[in-house]
Amino acid sequence: MIQSTSLLESWTQENNQLASSCKQDGQDAPNREHNLFRQRRWSSDFHKLLRKIQGIPPHLDRAQLELSVAYNTCVCFTAQSQFDEAELLLTQSAQRLLQIAGDDPGTSDPSVLWREALKSVTGAALRRDVLNLLCLQWGVWLAKSRLNAMQDFQEEMSLLEAQSGAVGNDCRAETKENIPNIPILVLDPRRLVDLLKICTTIVQGAERLTEGWSVLSALQAASASPAPRALIAYTHLLSGSCLAHMNRPQMALQCYRKALEADPRCVCALYQSALIYRRLENLQAEIQALRILHSILLLPSSTEPAMATGRLLSPSLFLCSQSLSSLLSVPSALSVLHSLALKCVIHGRVSEGVECYLDLLAALQSEDQHGVHAAVSTLPKLPRLYLEAGAALLMAQRPADCMALCDEVIGSTLDLLPDKVLLEDPGDGRVAGSREMTEEAENGLVRLLWTAVAYLLQGHCYSQLKDWKQAVTHYTRCINLLVKVHCKDTGFPLQTPCTDKDAEQGVDLCVLQRLKGLSLAGRGISFAQIDRLKESLRDLHLSQQAHPEGVSARRWYGEVLWRLDRKQEAAACWEQTWSHPIPSLSE
Repeated sequence: MIQSTSLLESWTQENNQLASSCKQDGQDAPNREHNLFRQRRWSSDFHKLLRKIQGIPPHLDRAQLELSVAYNTCVCFTAQSQFDEAELLLTQSAQRLLQIAGDDPGTSDPSVLWREALKSVTGAALRRDVLNLLCLQWGVWLAKSRLNAMQDFQEEMSLLEAQSGAVGNDCRAETKENIPNIPILVLDPRRLVDLLKICTTIVQGAERLTEGWSVLSALQAASASPAPRALIAYTHLLSGSCLAHMNRPQMALQCYRKALEADPRCVCALYQSALIYRRLENLQAEIQALRILHSILLLPSSTEPAMATGRLLSPSLFLCSQSLSSLLSVPSALSVLHSLALKCVIHGRVSEGVECYLDLLAALQSEDQHGVHAAVSTLPKLPRLYLEAGAALLMAQRPADCMALCDEVIGSTLDLLPDKVLLEDPGDGRVAGSREMTEEAENGLVRLLWTAVAYLLQGHCYSQLKDWKQAVTHYTRCINLLVKVHCKDTGFPLQTPCTDKDAEQGVDLCVLQRLKGLSLAGRGISFAQIDRLKESLRDLHLSQQAHPEGVSARRWYGEVLWRLDRKQEAAACWEQTWSHPIPSLSE
């Protein structure tokens, strides 16, 4: 008994020294890397002590110390995201506690073990120790997104929340840490309960966004609780997403604004606001939100939430569900800049779009741009970006700059073009993607279309400069590339108009048809400018067959007919042209 008492005092003193050192080091850690190193050291030291204690049979006199050391060890494991190790220790602690009471549940199921452990303890102090470990079990379930286990344990969770004011409120509080025979805990369980409550509400809210008012009321209640401002921002963010699902966009915008007020670094709220503005077709507000989002994303560590520093357990440890991660995801700064450029150009704010495109290309070419390599995969391929920027420059009356970008595309793709591209299965209106074509063939088709678009844009540039002969030359080069694309089924009507748009997998036949229509129309108009009217009439007619929606081809077709003294046909053509609505740029 004397030896047992000596071991108890020695182990208690060792635990208290480790716990005190852990608390002090946690406050003084200069950076995250140093803090991780210290956490590994603490978990190793606590685990060694726990193995020594568990090396002898469990006894009621040592139960409080053993459970306290197990708590400290599991806190350190959890801080390092070692959830499996922490759960194993928690299960072993519950089993040893049941051994003291002489119970054998015959299972290792944590839910059964903890229920039996709560029934087996009678003393208030020991019951608090069991509740402390149960808090950690709750945290492990939450971190591993095992919401079903938490749901099955709802009654015990409610007990924890009801007694959160009492959990840890014993003689081991900081005011009595100097008592040598009382084990010190590295983390106040009351704080852990408060943290887990709001994190649970956030994770469950993300999983149940479509359930409406019941989820919304829980999130709004959590937003009034004392918690780190990043977590409060998340409750407002999820409230906004819930309201968006309920088709209440204005109320959702108010919640996103509250999220940004709670934590200005909650960029996901700003991104969700931009999506709401797009849904409301509020172009001005959407572009403004995208501009602010891009400027914030350029700041260092802008996507890291403002979690409270000096915490042994970061809230981010418990916010790992896929639904929540999806809601919190934000495109990269370059992706936002690309969206902003495209949005501006499509909606007529060409000069702004041009500046955004030039900034984007400069960022991609800069070796010092942070995060470029990670973000490039989410952007279109570089030749496509060059072509988009070139089109914007052309719209901004900057043909020389447009031609320079097109030369870059042509120079990088021309030597790699296939002599012929054969399309499969045209009956579904699509060229064969990965299902039929090899990757090499599909890449060859994409490169061919890039080059054709580059020549088309250069033809437009020369038309803008009124250099009609050069325009004819470049339109012809575009057409010569497009006719390399053939279809196996010669009976398939390639001239049939298509309304589907291109997708990432495969290339729409209508893209090919539109390119043919535009290049033939451009060459036909250029021929008309140099009085080669028969060639002009031929190309404009073919353009209408390839792309019936083309307004310019129909107008100029009537003009050429008139100049050929076929006035009645010209009048009929113009009447038909003006009877059709003119498509918008976005279409």
